[in-house]
Amino acid sequence: MIRKATPSDFKFIFGLYFHPDINPFLLYEQQDAPGFQSIFNDLVGKSTLYVFEHEGQKAGMFKLVPLTYRTDHIAYLGGVAIHPDFAGKGLGEQMIRSILALAKQLGLLRIELSTATINERAIRLYEKSGFQKEGVLRRYTHLKSEGLFLDEVLMSCLLD
Repeated sequence: MIRKATPSDFKFIFGLYFHPDINPFLLYEQQDAPGFQSIFNDLVGKSTLYVFEHEGQKAGMFKLVPLTYRTDHIAYLGGVAIHPDFAGKGLGEQMIRSILALAKQLGLLRIELSTATINERAIRLYEKSGFQKEGVLRRYTHLKSEGLFLDEVLMSCLLD
């Protein structure tokens, strides 16, 4: 099941975003909870942050950010993560299927995302779920704390 995040999800979302195995592939540099609070509040306020639950437990998260005007049939999918306690159980694929079903309900026709080219596990998951590679964004993500740039692969899934 997926649902919009609420203020009560802060601890779970913060723990996922800044988990050492997950953080290098997400948007935000490591920071403490007070530093992340305003970002979290903004995402919840914009209704773009979601929680994925499995058997009544919070298991994953994602952002689904709709575009506007001539691109209002598109949404950007980001911040996709399954908690490490639930890894290897097929929940990533289940969550992606649920996201695509939600996108169809919302009338979206295209979902876009990008992920680090070294994140092969995620790329396989997205391809298995119907996403296709469209190109590489060179030196796209800057891991400032490591002084490292990552290339990202741009992917999309057409829903029509």
